[in-house]
Amino acid sequence: MELMVLLNALVTRLLFVLHSLIGVWRVTAVKKEPKYWLLALLNLLLCLETGLTLKFKQGRGYKWFSPAIFLYLICTVPSLWLLEIHHGTQYCGNEPGAVQVNVSNQDFNQSRDSSHGSEGMDHHIIQTAKVFVNQLSTICETVWTLALHQTFLLLLVVGRWLLPIGVEITRDQLSQLLLMFVGTAADILEFASETLDIEDVRKNYALINAILAVWTWSMLQFPLDLAVQHIGCKPSASGKRIPSLLLCRYSAELWNIGVSLFIQDGPFFIVRSILMGHFRIFNQMLVFFTAKNILVVTLQLYRLAVITLDFRATILQKSRKGEVCCCPCEPYEARTHAIAHHDNEMKEFVAFPPKEESQAPSENH
Repeated sequence: MELMVLLNALVTRLLFVLHSLIGVWRVTAVKKEPKYWLLALLNLLLCLETGLTLKFKQGRGYKWFSPAIFLYLICTVPSLWLLEIHHGTQYCGNEPGAVQVNVSNQDFNQSRDSSHGSEGMDHHIIQTAKVFVNQLSTICETVWTLALHQTFLLLLVVGRWLLPIGVEITRDQLSQLLLMFVGTAADILEFASETLDIEDVRKNYALINAILAVWTWSMLQFPLDLAVQHIGCKPSASGKRIPSLLLCRYSAELWNIGVSLFIQDGPFFIVRSILMGHFRIFNQMLVFFTAKNILVVTLQLYRLAVITLDFRATILQKSRKGEVCCCPCEPYEARTHAIAHHDNEMKEFVAFPPKEESQAPSENH
């Protein structure tokens, strides 16, 4: 096993575990009940996945799916749910969105004076860490929750970048996937922060749960790599029906369209439409992002129509010419074998001229 592959696999999963533990700590501090530390046991699943990946895959990833990212979602999403439901009981004395951590010199001097005993430098470090943690605890709850949302989405992108890739995905495909994830993460963060910050939404417990459910549903696209990978066609794909050939040829494009319509922009548009239509909640940003969702959904449907018409025209053109309809994502050898098999079948119907030389006796006999 390569050293860099092992290092990347372990460091990335360690970051996932640390961030998840920070979320559990915040839930325990907000709820003031130690029983919420049991959420930390979910990280055992990530530890188990790490051991299995190192043993069977030598630290590298799987095709089309990332178990580490999926288990990271399982470990972190429950903490964010609890923080959002508990939201806003602590008063924020600072300016909106400002995070100020002031550790006074007096606190450090006190911890330094107390460290001149037998413990020495280790005790001084522990005291300094306690002072810093106490200062972090004074930050208001809403700022903590927003910071956890932001770091959660950033770690999803950075973690997917650092995780070792499998043999099925190339560096070029990974770069495309990461660029898509950056835009996706920005849209998801905007959806959660913009809708949950509305005062009328905070008064409706069922509406909060519905928004968090849609937010959780949109996060499920991060463990999947289908957006940049073709499914691949077997040599027998030319005998399949039209929908199978369409999926074979445009698998990545169709997956992108499906994600936008059913996982991200479509559900976001439905939630925002309900907020404006049923609950009569209007503000400038809500109207703008609703219009943006409508535009994206319309463009995705237009893209689907263009792909379907182009594929239909290709099929009709090949059928008129009598060519074999092979999937362009097949390997070259598979397409060559299919075309050669088709040519052999056509030769059976061609009349060959009689071989007169075979009737004449040889001069040597």
